[in-house]
Amino acid sequence: MPSIFTRIIRGEIPCHKVAEDDRCLAFLDIRPINPGHTLVIPKLEVDDMFELPADVLGHLLPFAQPIAKALKQLVPCTRVGVLVAGLEVPHAHVHLIPFDNASEMTFLRARPAEMDELAALAKQIRALL
Repeated sequence: MPSIFTRIIRGEIPCHKVAEDDRCLAFLDIRPINPGHTLVIPKLEVDDMFELPADVLGHLLPFAQPIAKALKQLVPCTRVGVLVAGLEVPHAHVHLIPFDNASEMTFLRARPAEMDELAALAKQIRALL
């Protein structure tokens, strides 16, 4: 059965897309830890990040870099952190999370987001890319 991320890639489930290329997709998390929390996923469905082919793994962070820079411009924060947990969805992914303090980097802070706010933020991010 395809992961929820594969279903998002296929367009079966909507998302607030911020960037896409032939190997990766980035979209806003609907349960963000902080505003701007973005998921960056490979289009190849592989459960474990370190089981990805080297070329896909090597492409993931360079793909995420301009997104993180755009987030830093748009969302008040000290830094955009990268979190790789890999347990929530059986599909390799990284979380880009704007934050001010390391204690913010926890899924215990995740809360449902307002869809209209996500749509507006996704549009702003895309405009900076």
